[in-house]
Amino acid sequence: MTSNKDILKQYWGYDSFRGIQEDIINSIEAGKDTLGLMPTGGGKSITFQVPALAMPGVCLVITPLIALMKDQVEHLRSHNIQAAAVYSGMQHQEVIRILENCILGSTKILYVSPERLESSLFKAKLKKIKLSFITVDEAHCICQWGYDFRPSYLKIIDVRKQCPDVPVLALTATATPRVVKEIQSILGFKQENVFKMSFERPNLAYVVRVSQDKMQQLLHILNALPGSSIVYVRSRRHTKEVAEQLNLHHVKATFYHAGLEQAIKDQRQDAWQRGDIRVMVATNAFGMGIDKPDVRSVIHMECPDSIEAYFQEAGRAGRDGLQAYAVLLWNGHDKRQLMKRIDDNFPPKDFIRYLYDKLAYYYQIGINSGQGYSFDFQIDKFCYSAKQFPTRVNSALEILQSLGYIKYDQDPDGKARIRFLLERDDLYKLDNLTEMEEKVVNALLRSYGGLFVDYNYIELGLISLVSGIDEQQVYMVLKTLSHEHIVHFIPQRKTPKITYLRDRVDGEDINITPEVYDIRKERYKNRILSIIDYAENNEICRSQQLLCYFGEFTNHTCGRCDVCVHHSKDYLSTEKRDKMADKIREYLADKEIHNVHDIIDHFKTQELVVATLLEMNNNCELDVNGEDICLK
Repeated sequence: MTSNKDILKQYWGYDSFRGIQEDIINSIEAGKDTLGLMPTGGGKSITFQVPALAMPGVCLVITPLIALMKDQVEHLRSHNIQAAAVYSGMQHQEVIRILENCILGSTKILYVSPERLESSLFKAKLKKIKLSFITVDEAHCICQWGYDFRPSYLKIIDVRKQCPDVPVLALTATATPRVVKEIQSILGFKQENVFKMSFERPNLAYVVRVSQDKMQQLLHILNALPGSSIVYVRSRRHTKEVAEQLNLHHVKATFYHAGLEQAIKDQRQDAWQRGDIRVMVATNAFGMGIDKPDVRSVIHMECPDSIEAYFQEAGRAGRDGLQAYAVLLWNGHDKRQLMKRIDDNFPPKDFIRYLYDKLAYYYQIGINSGQGYSFDFQIDKFCYSAKQFPTRVNSALEILQSLGYIKYDQDPDGKARIRFLLERDDLYKLDNLTEMEEKVVNALLRSYGGLFVDYNYIELGLISLVSGIDEQQVYMVLKTLSHEHIVHFIPQRKTPKITYLRDRVDGEDINITPEVYDIRKERYKNRILSIIDYAENNEICRSQQLLCYFGEFTNHTCGRCDVCVHHSKDYLSTEKRDKMADKIREYLADKEIHNVHDIIDHFKTQELVVATLLEMNNNCELDVNGEDICLK
């Protein structure tokens, strides 16, 4: 039998495992439900791909990141590993073929999105597939305490019930102790079993830079720090604007966001990976699966809405172990915008009920009717008629979806498709094509196979790159060829859809449950307040703040962050710390175990409490286990 190290060497070229990889692999191979906490760059994929090859059966990988699953399948296949993925946009027959291959045992790793678990076809085929184990990637999505809750992840427990003897491997890069417990509970772990790498990154300096002119500050940082960089902004428009400004100042940059054609995204990512482009200006759509080791800086021009998201994005710097910087540009406007996001993401309940009625009027849906009806939804047009802002409308619709009243599909299957209507020989006999039409036809034939047999999904950006013709002109050429019955071209369709999941009720009767609204709003607000506190806390080492948030309590400072550099001596006056130490000793006098966050909440001052606890621990006064503390 081939050993795990032999598999690692054969397919990945490594002689040994890193960190906790081998511990996680041994645990899942022993049939134990396992949770692995591995920060960005920790090598999560190895922990399920190696045992998937070593164990009999198919490893089912559940992940919300379609682009990442496509990349991983392509990468695995390039190494002669039998892998496949099922996701939205695939033809029915192709899905059946992939699942049948899994049943026959000709696939080792199958990637699916969590939404796929609800498919009747998938459920039926799963009964016949021999699973080795189930991997839940981005496992924090299952937890409402997490920063990216996905209701569809709750369906994973149904798969477990169908396959009760199949162990589960849950993986995430960011999870607080509370999230760790809830992940295991919701996934039905037979017993708690967690492997955790330290979240500490000794080579990464976390810096918060207060700046009113962020563009000037960005240029200053990039001129001072050589090497590859990622600059994160929140809007698609801003990515382009910042990239243009950087190029004007002789910093070679490009931009990336989810709205770009896949071919364009691939081209820009490849250029950045090779070093042809120094700076990638991007929304948070960029970064998952990026393994570029020599990123010297990650700069946030605008603040994410959680420490989890910030930590994950910042962690893309310095994966080679060399000195790198994670810089957050901050000012008062950021704080106001973050607080505004609370109401934008959770608009008042009366507004949600009002919007539900407005939507029904818009589509002319009467009371006690509408179940199963589906409509195209052009949000700008609707907002104009309703006199509302898109951000709030979007959030209200997502809440109505979580409540089960509607399905709000913001990114439906809408890729462009094409099929040749002529036989190949007839196509070659055509002599009336224009030069531009010939270039487009040749680009299609070079880029895609099977176009004479069935419809293929195509990307106009790729055809544009191959043919050397502007993307809009490619579109017009394909429309012309379709009109002339040379091809059948179905243009890309990205209009969101709204489907009524139940008959319409009166807006006043909408039941907005605490689980969907009140509890989630409070948790979101707490995450916002945590990232604000991090940005404005200039007393405690940045690394210590982040580690403490994730349940690591360390008494040594990083020595590299802006706080450590500017406050190389004591964080707070000795007198203040001595007084607080007396209060903490009194609080802990019951000799019971207390959570660090409860102590902070009790004294209402995080900076002073944490600084004092660190000193008390350094003086060997405390027993510390993660977030749990008691007097010795």
